[in-house]
Amino acid sequence: MGGAPPPLLEQPWRKVSEKYRENLEFVKSYQPENKQVKHLRILLYGPVGAGKSSFINSVDSVLKGRPAVRAQTNAISEKSFTRQYKTFKFHKNPGATYPFVLSDIMGLEEDFDSGVSVKDVKLALRGHVTEGYKFDPDQELKEGDYGYNSHPTLEDKVHLLVGVVHADSMSMLSAEMVKKIRDVRLAASELGIPQMVIITRVDEACPEIKKDTSNIYKSNYLKEQVEGFHLQLGLPENCIFLLKNYSHETESNDKVNAAIVCALKQMLLYGDDYLNLET
Repeated sequence: MGGAPPPLLEQPWRKVSEKYRENLEFVKSYQPENKQVKHLRILLYGPVGAGKSSFINSVDSVLKGRPAVRAQTNAISEKSFTRQYKTFKFHKNPGATYPFVLSDIMGLEEDFDSGVSVKDVKLALRGHVTEGYKFDPDQELKEGDYGYNSHPTLEDKVHLLVGVVHADSMSMLSAEMVKKIRDVRLAASELGIPQMVIITRVDEACPEIKKDTSNIYKSNYLKEQVEGFHLQLGLPENCIFLLKNYSHETESNDKVNAAIVCALKQMLLYGDDYLNLET
């Protein structure tokens, strides 16, 4: 008999829960093989409101074992809340940090004269944007400007580019937004920088996930979203990850953590592959 497919598959199409402890141990013990850098740099980019800052907070929450708020977020405004180029380090203890960082950038917006300029994102990829630079949608950063790094080191450059989109956005991404994302992706490809996408707010997109976060990779709907982003953005499906960011939780939750750690482990692996090519 026909009919709609069941909302949940019997088996997950990607295993995260079973490997949570193993993946977390990898993340906490990771060290770059390339000794020219102290930190592997991951740049987050994507449309306004996709959850870049929330992902930074979620990573901090996982590493600390409790919900944490490092990056400021705003769920009300349709404009980017992040205005500056800001890099987040994560503390192991008072005297040491984990050897990877997440760099946050102003969000992409549909209009050509709002949001971060695609050219500014490309400059960030090459390490030309200094920490704390305030993005101006009306004026792209150029050599000689305050905030332009003329001599970036390997440490300044981006080692992995991560697009952030929310689960219900595939049908809402305009042609202009898709073009901006593809332009950024092409620039990263030309530089040999590996790329991933994380799909956030999965609990809002799928009722079955809201009931039980561990079912993320059993959801037929979310599997279709991954396939759709694969076709729309041109990324392989094994470079697209689903997760729920910490939002209302007041305690650590292993079911939430598992998908975050799965994605983070892959980020470190892909970024390390890039750094090894630069040795």
